[in-house]
Amino acid sequence: MKKIRILGLGAGDLEQLPLGVYRAMKNAERLYLRTKEHPVVKELAEEGINFTSFDAIYEKHEQFQAVYEEISNFLIEAASREVITYAVPGHPLVAEQTVQLLLEQAAENEVAIEIVGGQSFLDALFQALKMDPIDGFQLLDGTCLNKDEIEVKHHLIIGQVYDSFIASEVKLTLMEILPYDYDTYIVTAAGSQMEQIKKVPLHELDREVELNNLTSVYIPPVTDDRILYKNFPHLRRIIAELRGPNGCPWDKKQTHESLKKYLIEEAYELIEAINEGDIDHMIEELGDVLLQVLLHAQIGEDDGYFSIEDVIQGLSEKMVRRHPHVFGEVNAETEEDVLRNWQEIKNEEKGLADESLLDQVGKSLPNLMAAAEIQKQAAKVGFDWKEVGPAWEKVKEEMNEFEQEVQMKSEQMLNEFGDILFAFVNIARFYQINPEEALFQTNQKFRRRFSYVEKKVKMSGKKFEDFALEQLDQFWDEAKEKGL
Repeated sequence: MKKIRILGLGAGDLEQLPLGVYRAMKNAERLYLRTKEHPVVKELAEEGINFTSFDAIYEKHEQFQAVYEEISNFLIEAASREVITYAVPGHPLVAEQTVQLLLEQAAENEVAIEIVGGQSFLDALFQALKMDPIDGFQLLDGTCLNKDEIEVKHHLIIGQVYDSFIASEVKLTLMEILPYDYDTYIVTAAGSQMEQIKKVPLHELDREVELNNLTSVYIPPVTDDRILYKNFPHLRRIIAELRGPNGCPWDKKQTHESLKKYLIEEAYELIEAINEGDIDHMIEELGDVLLQVLLHAQIGEDDGYFSIEDVIQGLSEKMVRRHPHVFGEVNAETEEDVLRNWQEIKNEEKGLADESLLDQVGKSLPNLMAAAEIQKQAAKVGFDWKEVGPAWEKVKEEMNEFEQEVQMKSEQMLNEFGDILFAFVNIARFYQINPEEALFQTNQKFRRRFSYVEKKVKMSGKKFEDFALEQLDQFWDEAKEKGL
């Protein structure tokens, strides 16, 4: 019978080893250890228990995953010849990747797996740190730590911190979400006579002590709101409180309709920050845009219709679905391929086969943006000039027609002026200029220069009407020379 018996060496010394595990190792015909670097192993050797360790494999590979795979492959192959016993630190089902790999491979290789537990290192850690896990805790792997998985309001235990390199990676990851001097605890050989606990500031995590395979790092829960300000769930709780019974009267009063104008304003202020290349301003304005999203999501949750999770789920599903060239088997070599696939998937999703192409243009878009989108949709089916020359001729034609209507003081002036704007939007499209953004920049430029003119008028002690237009134009030209 093909069989691997997996034993847990516990977290401490021989005195803490369960009697059943001790007997199983003593009676094993063939005993393998993942590592001999464990407090109990020296005592087992002194009692005459023979074993083979896999420590040498660690020197062969740069990645731990390769080490674990070689160990598990060896054990599966060895089990085809005889019943073997494999012992690992702690409990076999707690932070032990080789055991997980063996469980995955066992069925297809017709190998039976028997697990005999030992004390988990977590039990010893809880006792050493006097920590109650009912408050909530996370156990994460230091060799592949991801900041997005960390919940800072819970007790955090990071295992597999074998050496200073891993400790350095752990430190850098934690410093993205915690202050550089946040208290951390390095716990070594918890539950044994060699147990050590050392408190160090986070930035010293990889410098203070010698690390080994019995080392774990403990991070206490964060209670300081100033630290939690980086935490998305904490931000969500702030928004919920603002809308709650004891919250802000203004926030509680808002509806989807009342907030519409603010979303537009914040989007344009973000565009301004991008145009200025001001990173700090961008951070602030992105926050304001995010605030609008969260307020709408909170209103949806308060009304019982949807929550931010629904928004995130819908967006995640859409991004995966519309990027089959990234998350699926579809090939897209160029940007044009991507856009074509995107549009085809979008049409299929929304059942747009029998609708007008122009129905896809948002009815609430600002009119310059709507004109650009209308022209873009028409161009997709070939209703477009091949080059910009005829588009320029169309602008001249519309200007002439407008001038004629002006001379006649016709009621068609409004329509003809609209035709000029529409024709200019077409020119912008050929040159890949966003007309809405272009007009926004011009408006901002006018604001800056006119503010300079106002400042000069105030400095003179006179009123605007005391200046001739030519004098005001001089101030305007000064503003231009100053780059305003």
